[in-house]
Amino acid sequence: MLARAIGAAVHGIDAIKVEIEVTVNWGSGFMVIGLPDTAVKESAERVRCSVQQAGYKFPGKKVMVNMSPADIKKEGSAYDLPLAVSILAADEKISTDRLDRYMLMGELSLDGSLRPIKGALPMAILARELHLDGFIVPRANALEAAVVNNLKIYGVDNIIEVMKFLNGEVELTPTVVDTRAEFAKAQGVFPYDFAEVKGQENVKRAFEVACAGGHNILLVGSPGSGKSMMAKRLPSIMPPLTLSEALETTKIHSVAGKLPQGTTLMTVRPFRSPHHTISPVALVGGGSYPMPGEISLAHNGVLFLDELPEFNRSVLEVMRQPLEDRVITISRAKYSTEYPASFMLVASMNPCPCGYYGHPKKKCVCNEYQRSHYMSKISGPLLDRIDLQIEVQPVDFDQMSSKAPGEPSAAIRQRVIAARALQEHRFKDEPGIHCNAQMTPSLLHKYAEPDAAGLEKLKDAMDRMNMSARAYDRILKVARTIADLEGCADILTHHIMEAIAYRNLDRPNYLSSSM
Repeated sequence: MLARAIGAAVHGIDAIKVEIEVTVNWGSGFMVIGLPDTAVKESAERVRCSVQQAGYKFPGKKVMVNMSPADIKKEGSAYDLPLAVSILAADEKISTDRLDRYMLMGELSLDGSLRPIKGALPMAILARELHLDGFIVPRANALEAAVVNNLKIYGVDNIIEVMKFLNGEVELTPTVVDTRAEFAKAQGVFPYDFAEVKGQENVKRAFEVACAGGHNILLVGSPGSGKSMMAKRLPSIMPPLTLSEALETTKIHSVAGKLPQGTTLMTVRPFRSPHHTISPVALVGGGSYPMPGEISLAHNGVLFLDELPEFNRSVLEVMRQPLEDRVITISRAKYSTEYPASFMLVASMNPCPCGYYGHPKKKCVCNEYQRSHYMSKISGPLLDRIDLQIEVQPVDFDQMSSKAPGEPSAAIRQRVIAARALQEHRFKDEPGIHCNAQMTPSLLHKYAEPDAAGLEKLKDAMDRMNMSARAYDRILKVARTIADLEGCADILTHHIMEAIAYRNLDRPNYLSSSM
């Protein structure tokens, strides 16, 4: 007898329908065809033991399994459940009446219990698109999949529950999540707050501008000046995720297996901080079995690169294209995959190898060549793509010992949200543009033209600092954001001046000055 079960394979951050076709005939053996990987091939013994634990006898015949479409690689252990069910259905041990109405995915333990899988959310979205009655998943994935409306999600603990449900012996209770209520309840909960930051008002202002316009930012300062501490507080002043952004972000983390169990939707913008020993593939994604990299896991959030010059240069250079295009395409001989990568880059570094160049109290022991060599680890094209370059000075004792709290993140966030609201209205007819950092040259000409005095100041700065055309665009984008924070329709001279002040590393005498 031929039996079919419906599963799914993840490609990029989306799912593709996979049909598991099984025949049980006279003979012996167990064969799986349709480009299965090692984990799928090893499923035979897991399925055999779990079926026996469920009280059924595994067919003592030749079992032939075909996974269609046959030209797509089938990876992982999540096919255990549909394999077990379709094998028993082909052996006429369970009914096939319901089998073609439900998608089934789950990894089986030897005792028949179900373990969580990766990619349950995009699979649930596919099941809804296929107009199936429901999706049967391990209970640990039920809340994640239940985000998808108009689809019944059944979280189960073991294969026995699945068999009884398919035979009509029991009815399972669908998992229900009030997505909007859960999403709204969890908004604004952050472990860190800018109220805990003493001093550093100029850096806080730069962070506010960066978040208001979605700009990349680089912090340059000596060890202990608070660069990492302030960067960790960035999510607390960023605008809240929209429901569509939260869904897209959750899909990426679901595919990567990074979503904590019991999570429905990600409600806080991601903050990723990879170590400087990371490889290019781990950063941008890919591998033998394609997976999202750190830049995609930071989608709609922050990618924080601490000690930027310590990263391998090849790692930094691969970010140049996704920083511009906000998407990364992984092309290999056997596949091509696209992952979203719209993130805000936040980086920090010391001003020199010893870390104390420009320190008000400690003397730098590096010479100009050593400082120049240290800075050259970061290419000019990459620096051009960083809109704000800020010097961070150490906090003095009086500021550190002050009992007065700093401005809370909630107050800063309100100004950021107001500025983003202006941008959303401005770009409502521009597809794919949501903030000032995403403006194209034509939009810059339309929305970021400075007044005559501001243009003259910008021309003088361009000549004096020998800036590139890309730096010119970045200054105008930042100036537009500063004007938005003030609620000003026009870009005035002081907006341009403040934006120019955020290009500290473009100063021609940077490495020989006293900062």
